[in-house]
Amino acid sequence: MPVFSGKSFNNMDRRVFLKGSAASVAAFALTGGVTSCCGGKVLSVKGLSGVKEAGDFDVVICGGGPAGFIAAIAASRQGAKVALIERYGFLGGMATAGYVAPISEFAFNGELVIGGIPWEFVKRLESMGGAFVEMPKGNVDFDIEIYKLLCQRMVLEAGVSLFMHSSLIGCQMSGGKIESVIIENKNGLEAISGRVFVDATGDGDLAFLSGVPMQPNPDGELQPSSFCFVLGGVDTESDLMQRYMHHDGKKGSSQCAPVREKLLRLKEEGEVLPDFGGPWFNYMMHPGLVAVNITRAAADSTDNRNFTEAECALREDIFRFASLLKLHFPEFKNSYVSSTAPQAGIRESRRILGIHTVTAEEYVAGTKFDDRVSRGAHQIDMHASKGSGQVLIKLDQPAYVPYRAMIADNYPNLIVAGRCISADRKAHASLRVQASCMGIGQAAGVAAAQSLTEGKSVQDIDTSRLVSTLIGMGAIL
Repeated sequence: MPVFSGKSFNNMDRRVFLKGSAASVAAFALTGGVTSCCGGKVLSVKGLSGVKEAGDFDVVICGGGPAGFIAAIAASRQGAKVALIERYGFLGGMATAGYVAPISEFAFNGELVIGGIPWEFVKRLESMGGAFVEMPKGNVDFDIEIYKLLCQRMVLEAGVSLFMHSSLIGCQMSGGKIESVIIENKNGLEAISGRVFVDATGDGDLAFLSGVPMQPNPDGELQPSSFCFVLGGVDTESDLMQRYMHHDGKKGSSQCAPVREKLLRLKEEGEVLPDFGGPWFNYMMHPGLVAVNITRAAADSTDNRNFTEAECALREDIFRFASLLKLHFPEFKNSYVSSTAPQAGIRESRRILGIHTVTAEEYVAGTKFDDRVSRGAHQIDMHASKGSGQVLIKLDQPAYVPYRAMIADNYPNLIVAGRCISADRKAHASLRVQASCMGIGQAAGVAAAQSLTEGKSVQDIDTSRLVSTLIGMGAIL
């Protein structure tokens, strides 16, 4: 049995699952009982001698993105003692680490469909001058830095314990039950124990580490990643920008057709251009600034080497497209790359194989599940992994997300939130957007707390009570 510095875990038959690196495996100074994802040679590494207990919580949430920070607030407000683990030094996930804008979509035909804590966040952000709500779609333009600030404020106001700059590298299990997660930060390797765990990592990292089966993907296709960036010096008062940097849906597609057509013509004329999508220009709340979503590359965010290579190529593409915009469009003649996102935005990676898999047919039909816990209003949006193609399927009514898609059989204390829930590729291509993830995160936090108060596994909680609680909080179900 492994013995951790500061605390011994030798009374149960337990397994420790680690991310696939020799250093991570070595860090435990094991006497046995470790399963390594890579199966590589275990090395002795100076300075990595053991794992210290960093805290014991009711609910432990991995990932501080749109699903995770909302889940943390929700669980804490339900009376749970909550830890939130985040690998960056700020919260917000794809909004703040990926510059993915706007926050899509809170409304359908002008009617709010995502309510409760997510909408409270938006209204507070708006009151701080950090958001502009565009109806009837309910897309939300935002100031990245104010978004970070408000996430932090609301999480700390709720009494959540934050573990920033901390990477999830493993978990300790007893059977199918997670006992603790292992994180790495400047303090070394630390274990955070909990009763219920929420995987809001986006990539399903905790679920993967704990052995939850994933959705099959036999052809290996994934929607591409896009490295978003901010341009300064743009003429945001121009007709072109006023038409295309807002996403209320009143004027048709927000994809900037004039720029797209020009880029396609350049390719036809022999210009060597990288693959691109859109482009989409997004209002940043300040004159002269726009967030740009144009780059794209087939990438697997769960493969370090693959994602590193893709991001390096995409960074080159950012400056190539910035130069083209400056050269060919007067609105961009004084523009410059003001900021690039900390990482490329991820549309698709792992999805768990849950008790129920949401299908595109159910999603488009607006199937109203008995255990519905969140909604979706964004059209199904499938980006081609190569080239500039995109398949869109509009919804005739808002969709529903069932709680069963957030849990897997035989994992009694794990809930998954955000884009890695159980859904087929087409349904996922809608519910992956930020407002939907926030709604799912709210449900995850409440369900985690309810599991504790009822003394039941996450599979056995009273879902009618869960739905009622969510509605009482403002969720629109």
